[in-house]
Amino acid sequence: MIAAGSLSLSRRSLLAGCSAAAAMLVAGRALAGPAPASSVIEIKTAEARPVSVTEWRPAGKPRGTILFSHGAASAPKYYGLIVSPWVTAGWRVLAPLHVDSLEHPQTAQFKGLASWKARIEDMRALIGHIGDAPFVAAGHSYGGLVATMMGGAQPVLPEGLQLPLVPRLAKAVIAFSPPPVIPVLVTEQGYGALAVPALIQTGTLDIVPGMTAETVDGWKAHLTPFEAAAPGSQRYGLVLEGANHYFGGAICDPGQPGPQQLAPLELANQRAGLFLEGYGAGSAKARRQLDALLTDALPARLMKR
Repeated sequence: MIAAGSLSLSRRSLLAGCSAAAAMLVAGRALAGPAPASSVIEIKTAEARPVSVTEWRPAGKPRGTILFSHGAASAPKYYGLIVSPWVTAGWRVLAPLHVDSLEHPQTAQFKGLASWKARIEDMRALIGHIGDAPFVAAGHSYGGLVATMMGGAQPVLPEGLQLPLVPRLAKAVIAFSPPPVIPVLVTEQGYGALAVPALIQTGTLDIVPGMTAETVDGWKAHLTPFEAAAPGSQRYGLVLEGANHYFGGAICDPGQPGPQQLAPLELANQRAGLFLEGYGAGSAKARRQLDALLTDALPARLMKR
């Protein structure tokens, strides 16, 4: 257990990973990528705290459900370029507005690790909301940590919560730029406990001050959930040449300097789509197609453990 005020790296370490400043975020909203039509529903946590959830539904009967967790300080609506291909492919996507979002009306009330506790509560409530339906967990940055947790990773349990972290596990995990080891949040061993197939993505420019080392290879720290896997874990690591934490403002924080890195984002979506088809929908053909893309070469290095 750890106290809510004991963040050694501070909440800023994660906020830096997905927001410059509120003013930049507001100023850059016009640059945000398009999103499919969505609606907003409200659910409540076990503690009776209301949670606003953005829901995207495909045109026909959903082929499955994806629970998505956004990056620190961001919001679901800034992920249209990731969500849209999933919805087009027939998936229903549900994404809560977490309390650390700059658009959450009560964000000032959740300091330090209070936002981590609230994120876990949000996802517990969302899993309860979908009943017994199987789901895929996905997320970006801070949300990437949340996604791995829903796949069995064992991050640090915040004070006031009891195990298990979630009532049941996802079928598979897609984590875009998850945090490196942060002792008050997650260890390498904790990431190693991830128990379902997973795709872990980063880019060669994915260097975030306060989160990763500001060196030429600092981006490699985002691959920790992949590197921690035992052989035979069905865990994939994807490295995209020229991609930073926000794909040039295409996701998470549209206030980031551009241009948007759409070519590497398209490569990410293609690989994630095959992974989703293979491990979310259970297609052996898609798994073979994904494995056929395994390579040490850039611009899309795909590794497997």
